[in-house]
Amino acid sequence: MPPSARLGLLAYLALGLGSAASACAGASSGAPALPSTPAAAASAAPAGAGANNAALAPLASAPKCASATSAGRCSDAKHDLSPAAAAAPHEGPRPAAAAPAVPEPKPVPGGLARGSTEPSDAELAAGDQAYLADDLPAAKAHYENARKLAPKDPAPQVGLVRVALAASDVATDFAAAPKNPELLALLRKVDAALKLDDAYAPAFVERGRLLLILGNAPEALSALDRAQRLAPEDAETQSALGVALLATGKPAEALTRLRRAAELDPDNAERLTNLGTAYLIQGEVAEAVRAFSRAATLAPNDAKVHGDLGTAYLALNQTAKALPELDRAVALAPDRATYVSNLSYAYFLAGQLDLAISTATKASVLDPKLGSAWINLGTALAKKGDLAAAERAYQRALTLDPSDPRAKANLAELAEMKRAKAGTAPDKTNKTDKK
Repeated sequence: MPPSARLGLLAYLALGLGSAASACAGASSGAPALPSTPAAAASAAPAGAGANNAALAPLASAPKCASATSAGRCSDAKHDLSPAAAAAPHEGPRPAAAAPAVPEPKPVPGGLARGSTEPSDAELAAGDQAYLADDLPAAKAHYENARKLAPKDPAPQVGLVRVALAASDVATDFAAAPKNPELLALLRKVDAALKLDDAYAPAFVERGRLLLILGNAPEALSALDRAQRLAPEDAETQSALGVALLATGKPAEALTRLRRAAELDPDNAERLTNLGTAYLIQGEVAEAVRAFSRAATLAPNDAKVHGDLGTAYLALNQTAKALPELDRAVALAPDRATYVSNLSYAYFLAGQLDLAISTATKASVLDPKLGSAWINLGTALAKKGDLAAAERAYQRALTLDPSDPRAKANLAELAEMKRAKAGTAPDKTNKTDKK
């Protein structure tokens, strides 16, 4: 699924939030990253999010929004499928029964089609379906057709922006591509769409996403808040704002939005995965497990869902339940280093040190820049008694991120273990305080 589709964590989705608790060996630093260990997630102080049915207030910093007229969505017409009455004798042949009407395709959640009978809307619906299926060339073709049929409609232009972002090589993490010329060009296209209709919510959603990747959090949040006020009952707008709040270090506010998105679209695995991630960050681990479990039922072949569920089980110290979920994630995405690294940590907790070492080694080969893989490898090696190899692994992690407190703490502990093994007293003048 395209990155922007997975936002709706969506996607985690996509803004780099898909690797929830990806470094399981110790605590990580720096918001808005997700907790790097189950312990870190479990120890986070829960914030009092509002009740599920509480009204969602606009952000205080958001500009006032012009009143928007909601576009009515046409429901499928109900046709009489009974055959026509038989003609009287001698009045000609009996007319054929009316063919059953083919129902209109159901609009894609978060899509751009409005459910009307206009030819341009049919193209939008086809584009939405293709985009959802990750068939980007087909989606682009349909949105182009819609643009030609309705040049003053902002929807086709927004669809083309979505496709261009999904097809690009630009990472969708927060502040992943400041001043990126490709993104700036897409932003101008969104602004052009808003000139056609300054109350078109999907355009504000795309504007917010682009600004997040560009690193402009205040304007991104303002745009996404505007979108949710224009379309408060749309799950995609609530989800996009929730993901943005999560990415910018506002998990309590994010939880309210993501909970609402899941209420509006309860059978969407991406909504539930985003919600579970927010619960995990807030320390509401049991709720996270429930959300991830429901997502796994809806999307049994989604590696990310199983990886997140396994991580949540680790946060509850339920290693026996975590192992099959993490193993399933690796089976579905064997080249994803974060999943392999998390599985190695689960093996460590289960006391399977040889498997922990071999799995962490594999993760470090898949992604030599993944600090958690080196930390998990060092932890297993230290437990095995190979202190020299453990020190090399920790030093590699520290080289990758000199500010990583996990690597520093583990090296300090390793030094004490080496002194104890050598039978020498620790140097109290240089000993690091451990709390």
